[in-house]
Amino acid sequence: MKQVTVTIPATTANLGSGFDCLGLALGLRNEVRLTAVPDNLHITIGGEGADKLPTDETNLVYRASERLFERVGKRPAGLHIHQHNNIPVGSGLGSSAAATLGGLTAANILVDGGLTGTELLQLATEMEGHPDNVVPAFYGGLTLVVMAGARLHVEQITVPAMRVVIVLPDFDLPTAEARAALPAQVPLADAVFNIGRAGLVIRALERGDFGALALAMQDKLHQPYRVPLIPGLADASVAALEAGAAAVALSGAGPSLAAFAPEGHKRIAQAAVKAFKLAGLNGRFWILPVDNQGCQSAIINLH
Repeated sequence: MKQVTVTIPATTANLGSGFDCLGLALGLRNEVRLTAVPDNLHITIGGEGADKLPTDETNLVYRASERLFERVGKRPAGLHIHQHNNIPVGSGLGSSAAATLGGLTAANILVDGGLTGTELLQLATEMEGHPDNVVPAFYGGLTLVVMAGARLHVEQITVPAMRVVIVLPDFDLPTAEARAALPAQVPLADAVFNIGRAGLVIRALERGDFGALALAMQDKLHQPYRVPLIPGLADASVAALEAGAAAVALSGAGPSLAAFAPEGHKRIAQAAVKAFKLAGLNGRFWILPVDNQGCQSAIINLH
């Protein structure tokens, strides 16, 4: 029997102005382990979401594995899936992207599927609907991804070591709801506002220029429509800035807040948690390094 373990980092996407194209991998990892067995499907889950994620054929890791098996025309007789999650579910930190990418990658290795990284990312993007989480999760670090039809153009951008504050309020905001809040059209002035700042986000992160990040992470395409959906988020953002954050952004579609600063990370996190508490929401926080490893795998042949 063959066993494959894949670990996948959390991601914070959009980074303010880089809507649906920028993402940064962070040092918080999920583990997906697939074992080929003689028969049947068995799914176990530990860690974040263990009490609410499905352990039947609706499980996202399983669905991603099945997508891969169908694509390559090979599958094991039976499958044991084990997930250990450190990325909170529905947090805006790429938990679904990690599950999708973990299932696809592990399944590809398990059956010697032979798909390239580019092909795996295309499958993951089809399942996710957008590539801004799966691409940094796969490669690590800061990535820019542009979709040209079904083809992904990826730029990997080297950034210096830094730590990012993530504050997660106890609030359920489904990604579909957050996306539904966005307008179908935006004013030309708002588009221009974001274009320049998205370029500046890349430059600022590349240089570790926290001063420029304050301007770069301003946004008019998605945050103005999503922030009001999350109680206390606006006040938590202000509190983080007053506590020393150089820039604050909604992490992905939320509800997490991501704060960038050269120092004082714990003070910033505690200030944001306090602001959420005043709005009636409990919160927790992480102080995470940038992850430059991306998706990692290991193979064990069982006897």
